[in-house]
Order: sequence, then structure tokens, then C-alpha cells
Amino acid sequence: MELTARNRSVIRRARPGDLLKFDRGAYFHWAVYIGDEEVVHLAGAESGCSSSCSSSSSSSCSSSGKNSNKAVVKKDKVLDVEGDSEIEIDNNKDRKYKPRSVRDIVREALSRIGEFGYNVFCNNCEHFASYCRYGVKWSEQADTVLQTTMILGVGVAVGALALEAVKSKKS
Repeated sequence: MELTARNRSVIRRARPGDLLKFDRGAYFHWAVYIGDEEVVHLAGAESGCSSSCSSSSSSSCSSSGKNSNKAVVKKDKVLDVEGDSEIEIDNNKDRKYKPRSVRDIVREALSRIGEFGYNVFCNNCEHFASYCRYGVKWSEQADTVLQTTMILGVGVAVGALALEAVKSKKS
């Protein structure tokens, strides 16, 4: 089945309040389906950010990533967001969190249109979509990156300590 035909089938099954996941290859892009083949999502700002938008930034943390005003919450047609991505409905976090009502999910998403702010670790498109549906900012992708980074960091630290111990023994 052709990708666009498959995606159209997914869109026909989607219900307002569902989270749509777009497979971009190296990562997934997330959006909130609001009906009429439209989504609300946090995506790259097309013309950068003027000083007038910086006061509406919704990102607030910057542990190891920088906050940026280069993304904005916007409403688009699903097929305009699609690109070469395979789309799927992904409400798997329902197993952990109770979804808000459809009305509240859609209202939350629409109320955020125009907000600027992005941080890969605490304010990305998955955080946005999860917050709209569950009231909780959660990105499994960001968690995976942070866990991998921590594991690699621990590995490097252990390796450095082992190397230091070997050097000390030789002295």
C-alpha cells in the first residue's frame, strides 16, 4: 500500500484528541488530532522569532539543552505535516495516564497556538502533545536520549577511573 494511501486510512480512523506520531526516521514528530484532518503541533517556526514573541515562550527548563524560540505551536492539515512520514495513532501513554476529555484535549491544544518555545529535553513536540492529552509533559524520546547519555557518561567515567587505577599501579 502506498504511504499516502496508508496515511489517509490512519487519518480516517483518527478521532479528535488522538495523538498522531509521524515517523521522521531519526525521531518521531508528535501532534494532537483535532478533527477535520487537522492537527495542532509544536513545530519549527518558518520565519524565526521576533522580539515580540519571546514573552510568550512556554519553555522553562534547560538542563543540558538550550531553550529556543525557533518552534511555535500551530494548526496544520495532517497531510501538510506528513512529508515522507508514516503516520500512526499513538495513545499508548493511556496505559500510564488517564486522558483528559476530548473537549479538554482539543481546547488545550487550540489555546496554545502561537506559543513559542522549544527545548529538546523538556519542551519538544512530544511533550506538547502529551501535555494536551494527559496534562503531563512527557517525552519517551527525550527520556531515551537522556538515559543513553547518562549510561555513556557513566561508562566514560568508569573507563577513566580504570585507566587511572592502571596508571597508578604502574607507578
